[in-house]
Amino acid sequence: MTRVALRGLLGRKVRAALTALAVVFGVAMISGTFVLTDTIDRAFETLFTEVYEGTDIVITGVQAFETDFSQPPPFRASLLEEVRALDGVDVAIGGIQDFAQLTDRDGEPIRSGGAPTFGFGIGGSEPRFNPLVLTSGDWAAGPREVVIDAATAEEHGFGVGDTIGVRARGPVKEFRIVGTARFGNVDSIGGATAAYFDVPTAQRLFEKEGQLDGIQIAIEPGASSAAVIEQIERILPERTQALTGTEQAEDETSTIEEFTSFIQTFLLAFGGIALFVGAFVIFNTLSITVTQRTREFATLRTLGASRRQVLGSVVVEALVIGLLASVVGLFAGLGLAIGLNEVFVAFGVDLPSTDTVLAARTVVVGLIVGTAVTVIAGIVPAVRATRVPPISAVREGAVLPKGRLARLAPVVAAAVAIVGLALILLAMFAGGLGTTEILVLIGVGVVALFIGIALVSAKLVEPLAHAVGWIFVRVGGTSGRLARQNATRNPARTAATAGALMIGLALVTFVAVLASGLTRSIGDAIDDQLATDFVAVSETGFTPFEPGLDRVLRGRSDVLSVSPVRGENVMAELGAGAEAQLTGVDPESIPDVYRFEWVDGTDETVRRLARDEAILESEFATDHGLSVGDALRIQSPSGRFVQVAVRGIHRAPPFWQMLGDLSVPTDLFDEIIDNPRNLYTFIRAEGGASGSTAAALTDVVESSFPGIELESQAGFIERNEDQIGRFVLLLYVLLALSVIVSLFGIINTLVLSVFERTRELGMLRAIGMTRRQARRMIRHESIITALIGASIGMPLGIVLAAIVTTRLSSEGLSFVVPWPTLVVFVAASVLAGIVAAVVPARRAARLNVLNALHYE
Repeated sequence: MTRVALRGLLGRKVRAALTALAVVFGVAMISGTFVLTDTIDRAFETLFTEVYEGTDIVITGVQAFETDFSQPPPFRASLLEEVRALDGVDVAIGGIQDFAQLTDRDGEPIRSGGAPTFGFGIGGSEPRFNPLVLTSGDWAAGPREVVIDAATAEEHGFGVGDTIGVRARGPVKEFRIVGTARFGNVDSIGGATAAYFDVPTAQRLFEKEGQLDGIQIAIEPGASSAAVIEQIERILPERTQALTGTEQAEDETSTIEEFTSFIQTFLLAFGGIALFVGAFVIFNTLSITVTQRTREFATLRTLGASRRQVLGSVVVEALVIGLLASVVGLFAGLGLAIGLNEVFVAFGVDLPSTDTVLAARTVVVGLIVGTAVTVIAGIVPAVRATRVPPISAVREGAVLPKGRLARLAPVVAAAVAIVGLALILLAMFAGGLGTTEILVLIGVGVVALFIGIALVSAKLVEPLAHAVGWIFVRVGGTSGRLARQNATRNPARTAATAGALMIGLALVTFVAVLASGLTRSIGDAIDDQLATDFVAVSETGFTPFEPGLDRVLRGRSDVLSVSPVRGENVMAELGAGAEAQLTGVDPESIPDVYRFEWVDGTDETVRRLARDEAILESEFATDHGLSVGDALRIQSPSGRFVQVAVRGIHRAPPFWQMLGDLSVPTDLFDEIIDNPRNLYTFIRAEGGASGSTAAALTDVVESSFPGIELESQAGFIERNEDQIGRFVLLLYVLLALSVIVSLFGIINTLVLSVFERTRELGMLRAIGMTRRQARRMIRHESIITALIGASIGMPLGIVLAAIVTTRLSSEGLSFVVPWPTLVVFVAASVLAGIVAAVVPARRAARLNVLNALHYE
């Protein structure tokens, strides 16, 4: 029976290949995800290993707690001489690490797409500590000299002797390029740029005179690292630590792995969606082929094959298809990893890379998942094959008998859909659930809901086919009428075919509706809070920037008000401690540009805010039982403590809150936060945003502060809405894979349908149907099937978005249905049907009439 199954599979190579493609795409996505993230991990691991390869011990600052954008605090530079005097220390050098924005030849910022713009102070005289390899020139050794990374030099046409602009703590300064360098053997550090100075220059540039960010130590031959570290710990200042070079490399690598783990989970979700859609395609294809092979199975039963052997033959087919498809998908993932990286680059996320990594885990997971999905999807068709009675071998037009539980199928399908919906509602609205529990409930609920809807949809096929097919009857005449009848001939088959597309369109619609709600909510929230002419933000819109711009703008006569908003996370001593966002504001100017909705206080409360006083956002105050007059102790990431008195409470839009949980005067903020940076700078100017001052201010910002962008209030809203749009476009690109898989499902079904109706098509041709009419009939059938999927999937996506929006409505999320976008989706469904019908329609039109009439 195994030989029979394999020979039968070879005899149906085209159908097997079309079935396998659904698995190939899903496994390729999984394989590509693992390859991409493993390659990124290897790049960083190599990078950090090379950075500390010649280092035995590293001294760095330590944050009191981790935050997104703050750096470990610097420490006194005099520690370096104390370390050098210790027993067992051979060589020790200090270094600086910060951020520096480079400019191109036109003075425009060299954009990193959100990647870091590193600035380093290094000692080129000790090559054992230097992970860099000079590709040209020499190391920086003077106050106006810089070495830049080779990738930036090549991309922007810089060479040794050229001048480049660098912005650190103030306006741009000019430096002469004396060399270019790269990190060891790492091909790329993504979109990051790097500028290397000598240590004294870096200390001045980053305002760290008398300070260092790190010390690298090489111990004497035969000395013990543990013994040296023990001596170092006796002289370490507060908030510093000493680790071995290996430990420091592992610590920095683990931080990066948290980021790549998120990317991996994010992309694997889309691989899972593609495989889930592929399972529908496999199930439908194998179901059709089992039905078409009724007489073949009956003959085998007549010749003595048992039900178990028939079951085994179909499972073997599924196993072989799944295994071969998984192997192809596994290696296709190598190419897809490159494509995924290019997608991220196109969306402004350039990730470091090195030689491609194909781990054993990738191979095992890809093969097991792809094969398992195929076999599981083939179990039901295989069981159906065992129900073929031997008498069917001599019957013309014999069909598979229905199972004993077939009449309960609609009830079971409805129950599965209801359970799925209940799990989603439980995850959304039940209290006390953790993040993992919520995600699991949503995942299982969505899968159950899709399966249940797909099974129930067989009952909807006939009314939906009549609803969407009338236009094809009007336009296509007889061909359109036959197409509509063909779509309803086997409702279960049509439903399963449309079900694959239904899933993709449901998810795309869900994203579109949610994105529309996000976009409106962002615009409304910003409009409710701001009353300013201009907003200065970093090029990414979310990374903080140095406040040097504030000083320059305050010196201009055409600027009426400059109100910076600094930002950092702190710990508030509330019971066990609670992380909170702290913002630093200018008490005098902030009421002129920000609309406070006061719960307790007035704008004058802010204007009179003393250095050790704060205003709170109402939700934070309520959650922690705080009111005006209470005292609150907070700790900065560098470990400094300060106590503030609550002087006012205001309510901010929960969805897009521009001020933090606590707001204090900038004087206090700058005192407790190392390297204070702005989230925004609000500016009021003569003539407003449309006045002549706008061009002058834009010129100042662009020429002196590259990497900072000036927007009107309307432009700032549009900028944030565009960022949502770019992310949604990324989701569309990733979801497109599942839609492509569903197209192969439609192609598969139509090809098999043409094969199944060979004699029927021959009869139609014999009584006068033209080749063009045959093509039109198949094409219309494909479009009707696609529209059935759209008419189920799109409302389902809207319902899912409505559930999520209802849950988050208290956070300010609006429910907005983007009707123009949904019309585009309908048009795309029609186009998908046309594309899917190309091959089957040509096959139907080319049938030889005589051969078709006596076909068996």
